[in-house]
Amino acid sequence: MTLDGEAETLGWHLIEKNLYLLASDRQGWLHLKQKQAAELTSGELVIKSIRVALKACGQQKGRLGNIRLLRVEYRNDLATVVTGNDVLFGTDAVDPPAGMIPCTITSHARCTAGGPDCEDYRTAWQAKGGLCGPWYAAAPLRADHNGKFKIVQISDTHIVTGPGVCKDASDAKDGHYRKAERPDLVILTGDQLHHDIPDSQSTLLKDVALIIETARSRSQWCLAIVTMRVPMYYPGGLSPTLSTADDLDIGNAQMQILETLPFNLAQAGPADKDGISNYHVQVFGTAPSPTAMATLVFIDSHGQVPSEVRNPDYKPIQRNQMKRFTETAQTLRKAREKHHNPKHVSLAFQHIPLPEFADSNLATVGGHRREPTEGPSVNTHFYDALVEVGVIALGCGHDHVNDFCGLLPRQQENALNGEKAAQSGPWLCYGGGSGFGGYMSYGPNRYHRRTRVWELDAETAGVTTWKRVEYASERVDELVLVVGGEVVPP
Repeated sequence: MTLDGEAETLGWHLIEKNLYLLASDRQGWLHLKQKQAAELTSGELVIKSIRVALKACGQQKGRLGNIRLLRVEYRNDLATVVTGNDVLFGTDAVDPPAGMIPCTITSHARCTAGGPDCEDYRTAWQAKGGLCGPWYAAAPLRADHNGKFKIVQISDTHIVTGPGVCKDASDAKDGHYRKAERPDLVILTGDQLHHDIPDSQSTLLKDVALIIETARSRSQWCLAIVTMRVPMYYPGGLSPTLSTADDLDIGNAQMQILETLPFNLAQAGPADKDGISNYHVQVFGTAPSPTAMATLVFIDSHGQVPSEVRNPDYKPIQRNQMKRFTETAQTLRKAREKHHNPKHVSLAFQHIPLPEFADSNLATVGGHRREPTEGPSVNTHFYDALVEVGVIALGCGHDHVNDFCGLLPRQQENALNGEKAAQSGPWLCYGGGSGFGGYMSYGPNRYHRRTRVWELDAETAGVTTWKRVEYASERVDELVLVVGGEVVPP
């Protein structure tokens, strides 16, 4: 059922989400008539609440598809009426955080995959009046009063639409690791959504809800969301390739959702470079320091592509991405030189590991290789670009049960005697799988979910990392990676 041109002319708006969520051949769509506030007249009927339920409640009036409306006379007060509407799916759906749509009341219908005839088909509406503008000031990221800045890297959560089933469950207890760290920044390094999900918006909101709620509870609102590419899914299933125009459109649509989130730092673009999102953020020293203690670079590592070499195979980092990366690094370095700031480190994050993660010369510490590295068969040598600009660590995800850090030896010309001297770096670190929707075994052995923590020190130009594991109460595999801006060999 679609609206014809005449209906659209009369002000009717279609929310393009099938209320039955592909659960059957039936289809149901929500249509709303919209008006500008200036067009409303006193006494005209407007919607105060809207929900989907088997039975009406109070003065609600029924519509087809078990839609229940409560309409009231408009009294020149937009703070009491619905001014926006959307549909979210799942009994575990999370309402968008207040502040996403400032100064409105928005009705969010919660649905299950069974459609509006199911008993557990729920809805909720959420008032948002008075929240004009974002929740937090656009202040720079800064180290705390001790000169420390903590990052939690969460990878491969594989959240689904609606309640899911734990894959590769173990007998481990959750413990308290979620509360043990108080990060200044959360980095989501890809595969936040599971395969074949029918509604990305519901799933993304559920994935970031706890992070945003944690930010709200902080006395200082410095928590941010920085996300790498999430899987590009459409209602028919997993896209076989991420290089088509349709897949890029889906990815851009998901990025638009992310960019509306409070505390989000993820950025789309640049449009003239490969990938949906390539950008950087800077972390400054303890206030009021004007100099950056760290630069965090985020690279779109693309996704699966057809290949005669291997299956699966992945699109590598492209030349125009690397060119922008090196040019940006050089510009930032010149700016730091003006401030005479030697205490600075650069880190990079992406989802798909580089081919160097599979190198037989990689010396691994602080974790294990439990599965082969799965990355692009074509090596465009982005690793060499990391070396060139002095990046000290690269964090990635994708291979769920790998959780080590590793170093490759490299050669640097010794200016004094012309000899080749071995020097290591950058560190190559897996985050480890965090979600219960993705695989967590390789063979008969189960693997406990985990996250990687990075701690930066402005005073020492140091970087330390460790992991939080679901069953453990203490830090796991703590490593000192960098001291004085230099990589520390294992």
